[in-house]
Amino acid sequence: MEVQETAYNPMPRIGDQAPDFTAMTTKGPIKFSEFARDKWVLLFSHPADFTPVCTTEMSGFATRKAEFEELNTELIGLSIDSVHAHLGWVNNVREKTGVYFDFPIIADIDMKVAKLYGMLQPNESETAAVRAVFFIDPSKKIRLIMYYPLNVGRNMDEILRALKALQYSDKHGVAMPLNWQPGDKVIIPPPKTLDEMEQRLQDTSCERVEFYLCKKELS
Repeated sequence: MEVQETAYNPMPRIGDQAPDFTAMTTKGPIKFSEFARDKWVLLFSHPADFTPVCTTEMSGFATRKAEFEELNTELIGLSIDSVHAHLGWVNNVREKTGVYFDFPIIADIDMKVAKLYGMLQPNESETAAVRAVFFIDPSKKIRLIMYYPLNVGRNMDEILRALKALQYSDKHGVAMPLNWQPGDKVIIPPPKTLDEMEQRLQDTSCERVEFYLCKKELS
């Protein structure tokens, strides 16, 4: 059986500059390169308005919006729906649950942004964006990417944990071990020369498993 291939832009990679675009949102038109200057941005997609899993996810972003704001982070959603559908859904959820999606949601009706960011994955769906999250730093560089299928909701605790880890790593020049949470020990960079290795072997200020794996508490 011959399979017809559809052309899709490749997904941007970690370390790439976030592709620029202009789009209409529930907060009005935006140019992404000018959006939320000097802030982190979480750009996330959902498959469709007025659907159950998406409603729980968007409600999760909305109810924890203040936590993202404390981390100097702006939220911006996306789906392949019209702005009228977005507005109707936002109002419906607010009327039924009291939760208000008070952040811009891109109306990507022509699928331009979804294709630009690799959110359309044809083996999952050719007309609905998968559940993507792009963590974008203030220089508009992509720092982390999460992808979930249509039928599995995201974990808001993990999204916040990952964002805090990225920011903490940038601030202190360290790395985070498995299951790191704020306040846990961090991993300090491994030595790059023999002299640095010898210094590390004599260092009593860190928890040394081996010279290349050392953990340390930071105040």
